[in-house]
Amino acid sequence: MGKTTEVSDKIIQALADYLKRDAASIHSTHHLREDLGLDSMAVIEMLYRIEEVFNLQIPDQDLVGLTTVGQVIAYVQGRVAPPPTSAKKPTVKRSTKGKKA
Repeated sequence: MGKTTEVSDKIIQALADYLKRDAASIHSTHHLREDLGLDSMAVIEMLYRIEEVFNLQIPDQDLVGLTTVGQVIAYVQGRVAPPPTSAKKPTVKRSTKGKKA
């Protein structure tokens, strides 16, 4: 199972457990408030649970942008993904021979 699917599955399962619903009934396009019926406190509680599951902290200023299940998934994936490793390019040493000063 890939990291993306693992994060998505854990978030959807956490929502399903919290809402006492089948995880298959929760989709990434669902809005936390309008579609899933979470009020402001419930959204904060849910995000707190997600913080615990993934051992991360979501700053208050980031909460505003987390309104759909998909946004929460994308946000968490961005936070738990390992930093990209840059492929090291071989260093080309330039010769100074033959150059006039």
